[in-house]
Amino acid sequence: MTKMTYAQALEIAIAKVDGEAKEKLEALKASIEKRNSADRKPTKAQVANEGLKDAIVDLLADGKARTITEIASEIEALEGASPQKISALLTQLKKANVVVREEIKRKAYFKVA
Repeated sequence: MTKMTYAQALEIAIAKVDGEAKEKLEALKASIEKRNSADRKPTKAQVANEGLKDAIVDLLADGKARTITEIASEIEALEGASPQKISALLTQLKKANVVVREEIKRKAYFKVA
C-alpha cells in the first residue's frame, strides 16, 4: 500500500463537494502540484557536502581502510567538518556504493568500493 499524497486526498475531497469549496480545493490542488513539480537547485549545504564527499573519497583513494575518527581528523584539518558530519556523509556514500564499510572487532572501517 502506498502513502496517500495531499494531491490525492484533495482529489477525493473535490469529488465529494460542490460550489465554492470545490473551486478552492481545485486551486489548492493546482498549487500543490505546481510546487511538487518545480525544479530545485541544491542548497548551499548540499553543495558544500558534495565538496566534503569528494575530499573523503580522495582521502580513501589510497586503498587504506580508515575509521570515522581517522577520516574526521584528516578532513577536519582541511575542511573543518565534525565527526558527526563525516559519519553522515559516509553513510550517504555507502548507500551510493562509493565506499564500503567493514567491521573488524566491533570497529567500523571505510574504504573505496
